[in-house]
Amino acid sequence: MFLQFGTSRFLQAHADLILSEAMPGGQICVVQSSGSTQTAGRVAALAQEGGIPVRIQGLRDGRAVDEETRVTSIRRALSSATHWPDVVREALDCRFILSNVSEAGYKAQPADRMAGFDNAMSFVAKLVELLKARLEAECGPVTIMPLELFPSNGAHLREAVTRLAIARGESAGVIDSLSRHIWVNSLVDRIVSEPLHPVGAVAEPYCLWAIEETEGLALPFTHPAVRVVADLKPYERLKLYLLNLSHTYMAHVWMSRRLPADLTVSAFLADETLAVPYRSMIEREVLPAFAAAGLAADAEAYVQTTVERFGNPFLNHRLADIASGHAAKVASRIASFLDWARDTGDGSPKPALTAIVDAT
Repeated sequence: MFLQFGTSRFLQAHADLILSEAMPGGQICVVQSSGSTQTAGRVAALAQEGGIPVRIQGLRDGRAVDEETRVTSIRRALSSATHWPDVVREALDCRFILSNVSEAGYKAQPADRMAGFDNAMSFVAKLVELLKARLEAECGPVTIMPLELFPSNGAHLREAVTRLAIARGESAGVIDSLSRHIWVNSLVDRIVSEPLHPVGAVAEPYCLWAIEETEGLALPFTHPAVRVVADLKPYERLKLYLLNLSHTYMAHVWMSRRLPADLTVSAFLADETLAVPYRSMIEREVLPAFAAAGLAADAEAYVQTTVERFGNPFLNHRLADIASGHAAKVASRIASFLDWARDTGDGSPKPALTAIVDAT
């Protein structure tokens, strides 16, 4: 039923676990599309008998959780490099295509415009090949649900696929058929802190899969972590401008004050000299914008959940890791928040956040 591109520990602890809990039996065929030899062992182990382990560690309603569950939703695992005909057959039979590939999977490759399949193609080009095969086999539309962290990720993937099909000189029939598929925007949120070997993962208790209502969408499952919503933008803004903005704020403080190299998010919040200014920034600079946008209650509830997640005693989330690519993160998380706050009509001063933008 589900054809999944990506073998990451995030997928194992998120979509694969959700489907394992929501639907009986193996529903997923996983495809490793990169051809990487480093993850070949992972591919071989994904469909192992008895499922794969996911360890849930963290805080739930203020109480420590440390438990293990098994993912039993994966019935088959393939590599596109060595099993492409099988991947095509799975694509003809599936009802849903999921993806969570690296940024490299979206990057154009020289092989993308070649006639016929080549595993050096990008994920986008491989998807063009599979959708062409479905058209030729008269399989009808399929529901495509990317889980990459792009805003409006379904629309983003549809545009990438359509743009490539045009550039490749595909027929009008192929190009027209692309719009008949159901391209779904969604947002995923779960901290998956480390892998287990050869497969499996360690993840926090919090889990969200917000899926935007789309014409023709018919999910065959329900789950407490899954929310089908009319508009995904509020969820995107809560995550970007509260959770992600908080991380970037902490990373800036860590760098500017030259704090210990191994400082973690939970240790940051345990230090009142650091936590008090952080809480003040959230309350005085961030929450007024959400109030102006009519999202005050949602934002306050999300802050409470986020602070609990940040305090996870099992999570070794170092600010040194979060600080990677800091300038780009300041632009996408803090500078864009200041623009959005102005657009909502929030005119309250934002000295801490403005200072970070000015210093970057």
